[in-house]
Amino acid sequence: MALNTPSVINLKEPKSPRKATDDIIGSISYPQIKPTLSPRAAKGPALAADLLEQHNSLATRDYFLEESRGAKWAEKLHPLSGPHDDGSSSKVPVFVMLPLDTVTQGGKLHKPRAMNASLMALKSAGVEGVMVDAWWGLVEKDGPLRYNWEGYAELVEMAKRHGLKIQMVMSFHQCGGNVGDSCSIPLPPWVLEEISKDPDLVYTDRSGRRNPEYISLGCDSMPVLRGRTPIQVYSDFMRSFRDRFSDDLGDVIVEVQVGMGPCGELRYPSYPEGNGAWRFPGIGEFQCYDKYMRASLRAAAEEAGNPDWGIDGPQDSGEYNQFPEDTGFFRREGTWNTEYGQFFLEWYSSILLQHGENILEAAEGIFRGTGAKLSGKVAGIHWHYKTRSHAAELTAGYYNTRNRDGYLPIAQMFAKHGVVLNFTCMEMRDGEQPENAGCSPEGLVQQVKMATQAAGTELAGENALERYDPAAYGQVLATSTSASGSGLSAFTYLRLNKRLFEDENWRHMVEFVRNMSEGGKNRELAESDTQRSDLYIGFVKEKNIEKTKEILLV
Repeated sequence: MALNTPSVINLKEPKSPRKATDDIIGSISYPQIKPTLSPRAAKGPALAADLLEQHNSLATRDYFLEESRGAKWAEKLHPLSGPHDDGSSSKVPVFVMLPLDTVTQGGKLHKPRAMNASLMALKSAGVEGVMVDAWWGLVEKDGPLRYNWEGYAELVEMAKRHGLKIQMVMSFHQCGGNVGDSCSIPLPPWVLEEISKDPDLVYTDRSGRRNPEYISLGCDSMPVLRGRTPIQVYSDFMRSFRDRFSDDLGDVIVEVQVGMGPCGELRYPSYPEGNGAWRFPGIGEFQCYDKYMRASLRAAAEEAGNPDWGIDGPQDSGEYNQFPEDTGFFRREGTWNTEYGQFFLEWYSSILLQHGENILEAAEGIFRGTGAKLSGKVAGIHWHYKTRSHAAELTAGYYNTRNRDGYLPIAQMFAKHGVVLNFTCMEMRDGEQPENAGCSPEGLVQQVKMATQAAGTELAGENALERYDPAAYGQVLATSTSASGSGLSAFTYLRLNKRLFEDENWRHMVEFVRNMSEGGKNRELAESDTQRSDLYIGFVKEKNIEKTKEILLV
């Protein structure tokens, strides 16, 4: 494989725009550590006094040489601690999401040397593994049933060498247009060609805007993709993945997360930020106006004995950026709580639930016996949660109101197929949100914890936004416990980038991983650590640049 021209990060140079994976890692410094331990460090997982005493020895600093245009080495990090093998059920393994463009448009691993250095650093911190998107738009790019897994195979081998596990996401949506999307990976070209012939294959809002992020669930059972149904296409993709990685499933690839909608989440694209239609904290819009969804609504209305209800969606549900009280449908005593409103919301949410069941049922059969866990993702839509109607959740397909638990049916469906429910916004606190938006991420997370406990399915978590501060980590630690509702079976941190490795950010991350391995016992992260009581790995500051060896970005 031809390598890109190497470039060395120079922290004295002015910043310039970079691609997503350019920000994986720059240089890693090893501050001089005195062979003394604070009482807290002595209690932590085995950081080993011997390790500190031998800090400058070859035993703890293993160098390897790689020639590349005059720069001849990178530095191998010594693990902070050994594997967590105490069998404690309170341990919460931490995974880290890799950049969205980890695999290139050409199907190759992007910047493999930088990735190798990053994986070494993560292993050093005690991280369990990494999560990566297997994009439909990359793997099946060249035509129906023509799969290219080579970039992912290279990543799996690299993770295996470092002793890291992988959560692989079957990403059947496009990348681009959502919060945090830093690159563009559309659906496969041959799929886009079919969409151009029949625009109703994608979700459509009331004004006729088409959203090309994901195939409409209205055509799940229609052979609209060159003779195959979308469910068949997703199943063939997963089957190809299983066959290609049969030797690694259950060992290196410990989890397969099955995408079921925009951002990989089981929901409708009701708040599309990318096209400028929506901005936080708008209520969003129903996405039921393609011809396949309309046909389903008409059939449901006729079955209910009210064919007029199937003529169209709600007339008074407002627009993307309105608030609940601005609309007839979502206001305090609005249409949502009438017989018609209940019919529509039951239909809208139930076909989303059926869509998830169709995909998870297929996945369950495909991955049965491989040893890999299955998971699915549910969005943390916390704005307007304190209102009666929970408008933003309703437009996304979660029939959750003051009078109805919309997450229990989802958790029960996941439990039926042995699927872990992965939920976002674990790092958020109510007090951090704008008062006028009726937000309650803490209340929402608690409701989902109770729903998964009642349904008997595992709960895993993610942070919704990039955060590096002790308050966010502390909130995740508090949420991870099972004092009320399900505790977390795993946590995936969003996302690997250059900022994660900066001095204080990296120290907070290392301490967070350690605390999660101890069952969240130490929920408060220290604001400073002048004694460097933990083995500390951080980005070099300018004054230490001459002491630091730099890792090439190739």
